Amino acid sequence: MKTRPHKVNVITLGCSKNLVDSEVLMKQIDAQGISVVHNSDHADARCVIINTCGFIQDAKQESIDTILGYVRDKEEGRLDSLYVIGCLSERYKNELRKEIPEVDRYFGVNDIPQIIRQLGGNYKKELVGERLLSVPSHYAYLKISEGCDRKCSFCAIPLIRGKQKSKSVEELYSETLSLLEQGVKEIILIAQDLTAYGTDLYGKRELSRLLKSLAEIRELPLLRLHYAYPASFPDEILYQIRDYGNICKYLDIPFQHISDPVLSNMHRGIDRKGTQELLDRIRSIVPEAALRTTMLVGHPGEGDQEFDELLKFVQSARFERLGVFVYSEEEGTWGAQNLKDSIPENEKLARLEELMQIQQSISLEINQKKTGAILKVMIDRKESDYYVGRTEFDSPEVDNEVLVQSGSPLSIGDFTNVHITEAGEFDLFGFAL
Repeated sequence: MKTRPHKVNVITLGCSKNLVDSEVLMKQIDAQGISVVHNSDHADARCVIINTCGFIQDAKQESIDTILGYVRDKEEGRLDSLYVIGCLSERYKNELRKEIPEVDRYFGVNDIPQIIRQLGGNYKKELVGERLLSVPSHYAYLKISEGCDRKCSFCAIPLIRGKQKSKSVEELYSETLSLLEQGVKEIILIAQDLTAYGTDLYGKRELSRLLKSLAEIRELPLLRLHYAYPASFPDEILYQIRDYGNICKYLDIPFQHISDPVLSNMHRGIDRKGTQELLDRIRSIVPEAALRTTMLVGHPGEGDQEFDELLKFVQSARFERLGVFVYSEEEGTWGAQNLKDSIPENEKLARLEELMQIQQSISLEINQKKTGAILKVMIDRKESDYYVGRTEFDSPEVDNEVLVQSGSPLSIGDFTNVHITEAGEFDLFGFAL
């Protein structure tokens, strides 16, 4: 670039891990003396950087549509420069250059120093670990490792992000203290494979050690766990979830399926028996825990019998939170190379709908049992006549919310006791006490 931009708009697509990458990038941009905004709808930023997702087909399409939208802005004179980074760009850089040449430059997932140079600045190594928070300032995601060593047959993340690289306990402890100094009250641990944390760095699983280190920070009100892989699950963390008052009684653990033939085709490293035994241990050790999981339907090998087995499992397991995805063949994965994607798309979508209808009924029944209760709620934002918050059993963006009416002003990020008066499938309603 001949001149440095005055203002940059960073657009983030995809998961919370992408969001952390954007926050690191924004801190570097801000340190150059360049104004930076996140997901802004205003047209005053003449430079846009799009952080893309390339995980599944729908995410890829959203990324491409977003790029094309900003290409139109550039062609019509509303933008001076447009850059693309992230998973889609890492994996399909050459194809994107050919198909969408209007983008000024494409960068990979680890190219932040190059992006800063492109903007006319100098990458500041002393800022490693620092971020410019984009979410409400009372919660933040803490990425404890990058990449993944798993070989799930449907997943392209290891091809994009590489092998697992864990941050040290000391580095994560320091980063947590920094976030707390910025007013963060809830730390959400994320990784592609949370429960394998430390195997690359220490030669063994050290999530328990990390949890102990962070949970014993007296100034940390809430610590939440996302993306816990079920195979080789470290049971010791269940006792920590049970015993530490500031670790949320909540676990995000993607089971993906229950049928042995499908789990085998997925290369999940666990079978139905192991899955059920793990679920039983979790419910036994932390009976009040809210479990969030995801299921993948339409994977090769999922016939009517296997899908029926999944339906019955979801009905009996009664997960508090459940998301469903449809299988899409990802180039370069073991599944794409060795399994035939023979299930029609309309059948995949029908299975998704049937599974979600069951989960909606379960979620409604679980929520209705909370009517009349008094719950501790963290207030996330205000919308119209309601404050919107969450309990410790709910994670931002993906889980239930509590819509709160109050006779006096409530502060964003604070906790308040709420008397629950009504329940919907995915929301609770109540009055602040």
